Amino acid sequence: MTGFERFDLTGRVAVVVGGSRGMGAAMSVGLARAGAEVMVVSRKFDACAELAARITAETGRRAVPHACHIGHWAEVDALADAAYATFGRVDVLINNAGMSPVYPDVTELTEELYDKVLDVNLKGPFRLTSLVGSRMAATERGGSVIFVSSVEAVRPGVTAIPYAAAKAGINNLTLSFAHLLGPRVRVNCIMPGAFLTDVSRHWDMAEFRRRAQSHALRRAATADEVVGTALYLAGDASSFTTGAVLRVDGGYV
Repeated sequence: MTGFERFDLTGRVAVVVGGSRGMGAAMSVGLARAGAEVMVVSRKFDACAELAARITAETGRRAVPHACHIGHWAEVDALADAAYATFGRVDVLINNAGMSPVYPDVTELTEELYDKVLDVNLKGPFRLTSLVGSRMAATERGGSVIFVSSVEAVRPGVTAIPYAAAKAGINNLTLSFAHLLGPRVRVNCIMPGAFLTDVSRHWDMAEFRRRAQSHALRRAATADEVVGTALYLAGDASSFTTGAVLRVDGGYV
């Protein structure tokens, strides 16, 4: 294959969880532009449907919306069944859903909120990868699973401790599933740093710009700057890459 052909996803099906906004939306669009059919998944069906319609209009690729609360085990099971019922196959699974709520003090963090953070960031991706990855591994063509963690996994702060712990768990799942699902399925992880998405609207940007001066690129990324890494991991360009945690952090770590 030529270099370009290794990034061609024509004929493949991708499921992008947390795919309707931010980095997930950018990856959904990018995969479709590379030739994939896409299932756009998030908790809000209307947001998924809006993006799916735009993807089809812009790329001509089939895009299907699906609503799922990734923290609910039964909904994850239904998502896996729906993906195979709709497309008949899944070649790329991107576990991008996440949440990092702010709490006033660690002693005031409720059990309910703690459980929700772990459910969305760790339990759901585990269950979905178990289901979809196992089906991928049972086929000759295999597939690619991409987790999305965070630099908080390796350099945790003090304001989002459960989130950082969950993302460290995602890094661990990457290695475990790479061995469990190999050799037919490759499992890798994107570990992003600071990205300008809807979440960043709550940042103190003056403080961030000050801290960013210690990063190699001295800035945050835009959502589309994750797409190249996702395309690399999704297709044949990364045919000998598995169990890898790739930092996309502008030189933060």
